[in-house]
Amino acid sequence: MNTLRFLTFSLLLLPAANAVVVTMAPSTQAVTMTGTGLNAAGAATTRVDWGACVFDGRTSTCTVSGAYTGLGTGGTYAYVLTYPGNGPSPLGSVATPIGTDRISFTLTAGSFTFTLFPNGADPIRFYAPRFTIQYAPATSSCAGASSCGLGTIGSTPGASITGPLNGSADLTPLINAPVGVLSATAYGGFSAIAPGTWIEIYGQNLSTTLNRTWEGTDFNGAQAPTSLGGTTVTVGGKSAFIDYVSPGQVNVQVPSGVASGPQPVIVTTIGGASIASIVTVNPVQPGILAPASFKLAAGQYAVALFPDNVTFVLPPGIVSGVRTARAKPGDTIILYGVGFGPVTPDISAGLIVQQSNALAGFKASFGGVPATVQFAGLVSGFLGLYQFNLVVPNVPASDAVPVTFTLNGVAGTQALIVPIGN
Repeated sequence: MNTLRFLTFSLLLLPAANAVVVTMAPSTQAVTMTGTGLNAAGAATTRVDWGACVFDGRTSTCTVSGAYTGLGTGGTYAYVLTYPGNGPSPLGSVATPIGTDRISFTLTAGSFTFTLFPNGADPIRFYAPRFTIQYAPATSSCAGASSCGLGTIGSTPGASITGPLNGSADLTPLINAPVGVLSATAYGGFSAIAPGTWIEIYGQNLSTTLNRTWEGTDFNGAQAPTSLGGTTVTVGGKSAFIDYVSPGQVNVQVPSGVASGPQPVIVTTIGGASIASIVTVNPVQPGILAPASFKLAAGQYAVALFPDNVTFVLPPGIVSGVRTARAKPGDTIILYGVGFGPVTPDISAGLIVQQSNALAGFKASFGGVPATVQFAGLVSGFLGLYQFNLVVPNVPASDAVPVTFTLNGVAGTQALIVPIGN
C-alpha cells in the first residue's frame, strides 16, 4: 500500500530474538512533543510536531535523518512523513501509563516510510518496522514538566520536550499470529496447506518492495522464481515459488515434497529471517475458486465459466457489465481450483505446465446428482491451477443449486452454489 491510512507503532518495543537491528545515532532534526494535559479517561495525550517540513503547494514532506550502524557497512537513515496540505502534522500520540516512556503514535493521513541508505549500496525502504525511539537525554530540553521522561509530556498542560532523537529499528520480517498463513483465500482460505498449493502470508516487513508481482524476466525458462524483490520464503525447509510481495502480504506456491504434519514457514529479507510460523501440511487441501466478490444474496457462488471463457454461470443481469447466464442440463461448465495434489504425469511445483495431464479421483455433483467429468487436471501455461470441465446433470432449476466435489472419496468442505435453468 502506498498510503498508510492508519499506522500505529509503539516506542521502546523489544526486537525479536533473531532480529536485525540498526542503531540510530542522534538525528539531524529535532522533534517537539507537546503535552495537552489529562483527557477524560485520566490518560495523558500529546501532539507531535515533526521538525521543519517542506510544502510544495500540495503536500508536506517532513524528514528526520541521521547515521546508523548494525547492518552491513552502516550508512544513513531517514524517517519521511508525507501528508496532504500544510496544516498540523497528522502524527499524534498517546502517553500511557502516565509517567513512563511508552508512547503510541497514530498516523491518520498521509504515509510514513523508513529508508536506509547503506554506504556504497542502493536505498532500502521499510514500510512498517518496529521502532525503539527516544530523545537523547544529555542534549534534549524540557519545558513545563518536572522531567524529560516522554511519558510525563501530556501530564502537564503545555509541557514540551525537544532535542535530537536516537534509538533503533527492528527490521525483521514478522508473520502475523496466530494465523498468518492461509491457503489462497479466493479458493477457500484454509488454515492447513498442501504441497503445490498457493498460500498467502500476512505480516509486517515481509518485503522492502511495494506490490511487486513476478514478470517473465523473473523466470528461468519454465522455472518460477524463489526470490522476488529481495524476499525469499521456505516451507518445511524447502524454497517456495514467489508470485507477489509487499510489506504486508506475500503469495507463494508451496514446493513439492514438503512432508505432512506441522511445518515451519519462514520469510527472509535483508532485514533478517522471521520467526517460523508453524502450519499444518496435508497431502492435499483442495479448494474451488469462489472469491468473496461471488458471495451474493443467494449464497457463495463458485466461479464457473461457459466454454466461451467470457460468460459466467450466474443469474442473468446480477452483475452490471458482466456477461452471465444460467447453465442448463447438458451444458459443459468450467471450474478452477488449487491444492488437489499430484497429476499424471507428475508435474513439480514451480514449473509452468506445458504438457497434457490428468487428475485422478475427482468427482462432482450438482444438487446431489453426479456430473460427468470431461477433464480434471492442471491448466497449461499456469502453475498449480486445476481446471474441471463438468457436464451439468438433469436437476431441478434453481439459482442456488449446490455444487459439491470429492477427491479420492473425501468431500470438499466449501459450501458453493451455481444457477441452473431449464
